[in-house]
Amino acid sequence: MVAEVNAEVVAVIVPQGHTVRQISSSELALIFWRKKLYWADGKRVQALNYSSSSPLRQQFSLTILKSEPETQSDYWNGLYFHGVSPPYVVSSQEAMLRFVADTPGAIGYIDACKLDGRVKAIAWITVNQNVLNAAPELNCPD
Repeated sequence: MVAEVNAEVVAVIVPQGHTVRQISSSELALIFWRKKLYWADGKRVQALNYSSSSPLRQQFSLTILKSEPETQSDYWNGLYFHGVSPPYVVSSQEAMLRFVADTPGAIGYIDACKLDGRVKAIAWITVNQNVLNAAPELNCPD
């Protein structure tokens, strides 16, 4: 398996038919801290992460959650006793794409260069921790 490296741009993705067109970093934080559990249309939010050692998760966590994945375990351990589990963890970008594409209410993130027609991007996170509502110019390898 090839090690993943930090993405130049991370795309926050939802299923292609989802009604949300864009999202703020504060709303993303609520979703990934499991403080917002439902979308405006009533669908349950199904947030997805990578393992805590994933560079994509590191980049996402530092920008959106303002913390490193390794430091989040105390938070999740505290919520566990209240019946709140952390976001599901997937092992690859392809797994993220498939789960998000096939699951109503799902939200995740991938390297923006891996985007395809199965999902749509609603936010972009740059390597310098800016959150954008419009796609930046990408410099994807062929």
